[in-house]
Formats: sequence, C-alpha cells, structure tokens
Amino acid sequence: MKTNQLLIFVFLLTVVFSCKEEPKETLGNPEAVVSTFYFIRHAEKDRSNPDNIDPELNQRGLGRAMHWAEILNEVSLDAIYTTDYERTRMTAAPAAIKQEITEQYYDPATLDIETFKLENLGRNVLVVGHSNTTPDLVNRMIGEEKYAPMDDYDNGSLFIVTIVNDKAIDSRLIFNCNCPE
Repeated sequence: MKTNQLLIFVFLLTVVFSCKEEPKETLGNPEAVVSTFYFIRHAEKDRSNPDNIDPELNQRGLGRAMHWAEILNEVSLDAIYTTDYERTRMTAAPAAIKQEITEQYYDPATLDIETFKLENLGRNVLVVGHSNTTPDLVNRMIGEEKYAPMDDYDNGSLFIVTIVNDKAIDSRLIFNCNCPE
C-alpha cells in the first residue's frame, strides 16, 4: 500500500470511529464521553503583497479549502472555530457551508483550553488556525510539547485529537492537494 493510501485509510478509520451517528461509548465504561477535534492550518495564502497582514487565499488555497470540506464531509461536525483572519475564515467556509454551521471566532492567545474542552464535550470540532497556533493548541489539548510550529508552507497537516473522558489520543496526517496553482 502506498504511503498516501495508507494515510487515507488511517484517516477514514479515524473518521468512522469519531462520527456522531451513535452515542459515544467505550467498552466497559458506558459513561465515557468522546470529543474529537480536527486542527488544520489555513490554506495557501496570497503572498503577492508581503506588507498585507490579512491576505486572502490564493487559487491553490481556495482549492485546498474545498478539499478540506470534502475530507471533513464524512465527519458530522458540531462546531467550527476560526481565528478572525481572511485566510482562516476562507479555509473554514466551504466546510461550514457544506455542514450548515456558523463559524465561531477564537483568539488562540487568550483561549482557556480547559473551558474550550468543556464547551465542546462530546462534540466533533474543526479548528482552523495558523502555523504557530495550530501545533500550540494541539500541544495544550494533549498536555505535552509534542508538535513544533509548522513550516510556513505546510498547509496540508491535519491534527486529530480525540479525548475519551480526560485521556487524549493524537495523530497527525499530511494531505497533498492536487489543487490548481
């Protein structure tokens, strides 16, 4: 099996086991609560004006945003969080439209992670951030410094954090996009 096929297979297994079709339980503990968080960085931004601190997505980024919506379409999302920047809002928009969810803004610098977990208990949540904030939030969710800031051109990483009661399980998948340039 090729590496990309294996990654897709692992992702689909994760999706199948995290969808909210049935009440979320684990064997031996019928009161277990499962929360699953999908963290992505915004798609490719327009880099034509280096002085623009709030650029929109470029053509490739728009294609990737659509690609994320297709990938996440198999997940019954309950909430979508995005920072208040054009590139993150534009990345989240296709998934939000497809799943009929209104995005909520968050500030990674002031986000209380324990409150965030409690507010999203038992839910499937998409969080769209940036190359430095996405790994930082994942680290805070899992309670360890596991992931370094992302490369500035890494727009294809998907971090999945599943919390069963208070135990976190994390994974990182990397998706290439055959999006138009």
